[in-house]
Amino acid sequence: MTRPKTQSDGQVLEAALRLIHDHGPEALTFERLSKACGLSGATLVQRFGNKARLKQRALLQAWDGLDEKTRTLAAGVPGTPAGAIELLVGLSQGYGGIESYAEGLLVLREDLRDPLLRARGATWRISLCDALAACFASTKGTPRDIGLLMASHWQGSLLWWSFDPAIEVAVYVEDSLNRFVAAMTTTTAREP
Repeated sequence: MTRPKTQSDGQVLEAALRLIHDHGPEALTFERLSKACGLSGATLVQRFGNKARLKQRALLQAWDGLDEKTRTLAAGVPGTPAGAIELLVGLSQGYGGIESYAEGLLVLREDLRDPLLRARGATWRISLCDALAACFASTKGTPRDIGLLMASHWQGSLLWWSFDPAIEVAVYVEDSLNRFVAAMTTTTAREP
């Protein structure tokens, strides 16, 4: 008879994600995770096989969380350009300060190295761009690919903020996106 799990895989993977975010991807070892979650290293190896598989599963769980957060935010914002801004500002919450953001870039590096994780990012991009485009559906004259343009601007604003993080990231992003939407709607309104 098998023993009941004292912690679900999801709980263990959350502990793994905390280690990755707090100390970088290379800090994730079975020994450190054992100390963080209270399960033996042998139990962790039995559940996850090896470090690469453990890291991949933890990052896939993070993608699941981002997908859910995106769906929830998209469902709760108005279908307007202001709603698109609200969606992206909501996704910008939780980055914390510059140190946390910089550590997040190390996690992104792991996503880019793994084909399965890269595919998750590509899928998320499509759903995010579709949600953003839906917010512009009744705005006359916006470019066909407004969702991708806005998502790209958002990612760029996060990067530019990181070089001079003098204000809170969400404030910087909201201001940048407001200027982007104003430029897009003014430009498209003037086109013949």
